[in-house]
Amino acid sequence: MEELVLSFYNVCPSGKANCPYYAKAELLADYLQKNLPDFQIFKITQHPDVWEEWLEDVCEKNKWDHNTSPIIWRELLDRGGKGLLLGGYNEFLEHAQLYYGVTSSMTTDLMMVVAKENLQALEEEVLEKEVLKDLINPLQVWVASASANSCYHLIPLLISGEVFGMHTDISLTLFDREQKENSLKSLVLEVEDLASPILHSVSFCTKTEGAFLRAQVIIILDDSTDEEVYTLESCLRSRVPLCRLYGSLIEKNAHESVKVIVGGKTFVNLKTALLMQYAPNMAHNIIAVALGVEGQAKATVARKMKTTSSSIKDVIIWGNISGNNYVDLRKAKVYNYESAIWGPPGYYHSVLSLIFDSQWIKKDFVRTLQNLSNTGKEFGGILAAHSIATTLKYWYHGSPPGEIVSLGIMSEGQFGIPEGVVFSMPVKFENGTWVVLTDLEDISLSAQIIKRLTDDLIQEKLVAFGDVLTFQPVQEAMASSHLCTHMASPTHLHSHTHIHVVLTHNARAHGKREGCELPCGCWEPNSGPLQEHQRGNERGQKNQTQDEQ
Repeated sequence: MEELVLSFYNVCPSGKANCPYYAKAELLADYLQKNLPDFQIFKITQHPDVWEEWLEDVCEKNKWDHNTSPIIWRELLDRGGKGLLLGGYNEFLEHAQLYYGVTSSMTTDLMMVVAKENLQALEEEVLEKEVLKDLINPLQVWVASASANSCYHLIPLLISGEVFGMHTDISLTLFDREQKENSLKSLVLEVEDLASPILHSVSFCTKTEGAFLRAQVIIILDDSTDEEVYTLESCLRSRVPLCRLYGSLIEKNAHESVKVIVGGKTFVNLKTALLMQYAPNMAHNIIAVALGVEGQAKATVARKMKTTSSSIKDVIIWGNISGNNYVDLRKAKVYNYESAIWGPPGYYHSVLSLIFDSQWIKKDFVRTLQNLSNTGKEFGGILAAHSIATTLKYWYHGSPPGEIVSLGIMSEGQFGIPEGVVFSMPVKFENGTWVVLTDLEDISLSAQIIKRLTDDLIQEKLVAFGDVLTFQPVQEAMASSHLCTHMASPTHLHSHTHIHVVLTHNARAHGKREGCELPCGCWEPNSGPLQEHQRGNERGQKNQTQDEQ
């Protein structure tokens, strides 16, 4: 079977096309297809504005030399391979006369009429496609600091259908500074290569004034800077102008129901609080991701119990996600655990009832999490991306029934936490929002613990605005104070690309509270001295060593 392929362009100065030869070739090809059973035609119509570029691409691909309209080639369907170029209209007419004894007698006037109709039909077809395209209303998803490493891991998750659903089309926009334009262009091409069925479009933006336009979902990743900042205070202060800019853009350009999610491993609570301040009308829909820290704690427990981290549930992260926090195992459960007691599907054990090594809980567990947060090496792009995608999935579709999720939100006084502080606490997602689990039993926090957690957060904000010049770690209470301090929460590194600052909160053991038996899973966050990278400050390590001794 032989297939004939024709392509043409039309130009319409003063309402008339200046290439009528396609019209004549088209009608001749239609006649051949109608009268010859094994003869087929396939027409490729290009608008005058894109004809030259399209013709150049086709000729380059097939190694042809042709620069006029129409271009006609033949293809043997049963043989494959590239087509055989016939040429323009004259060559096609000779081919028809030689092989089929057919010629064309179309008059010039008719050629002009058909050419005009062709252009009109093409323009109507393009307009119809635009109308149909407008009927599709994709979800507008923006990713800020899209050149960050975590974005490369996040995008495949966003367009897989697992986060927003397979029936939700996505229009993805990658936003970053102008210096990152080349990186964004390459990333856009890679995303297009994924050929996701739910990806309606992908583009990038480096112009500030157009950022977050009609955004319905905004993901704030760890931003990078080419400047080196050698103090924690400078790093904190650098967050303010960026969040002020993002907040004003969100207020101005984003959809009124926009969902803003702040992820990463640097100053997550602080950035969330600043965005809420500078985008007050959207503050109720701005959250901070805590699942990364929660995942690290689950994995550490799972390795100790020789099970999978997915079997560990209901670990609670309190306080500063990327700073001084409080890891709570009092509600932690393990499912499908191989032990002497087995139960039906859904049966679980309390984690603390199975870990009999209290010294591991008090020392090794804390030290492991401290090392992870001090180095930051285990909180890479994969973990950050998965934590953000999972939180978004819960936000849209609800969290697993009965499961506790840690989330950084603005406190309204729950659990005795002061109002107006972005604080990680236990929640569940349902019906497109979250509900704080204030009805959980036996998870109350002492006033001393809450004060230390909130003081850390408040001081970060004061330093960021310049109200306090130096960050002073919260001082420990006297060792004789009757607090339940069987272990301390892990230290979290305030690490940042090209920013050499480390904030550590050293673990210190204290006396046991009356009536509290080991291991209770109630761990107190403890603050130590500030350690600045490359300054050789060893005080925190010495304090920790002395306390452990």
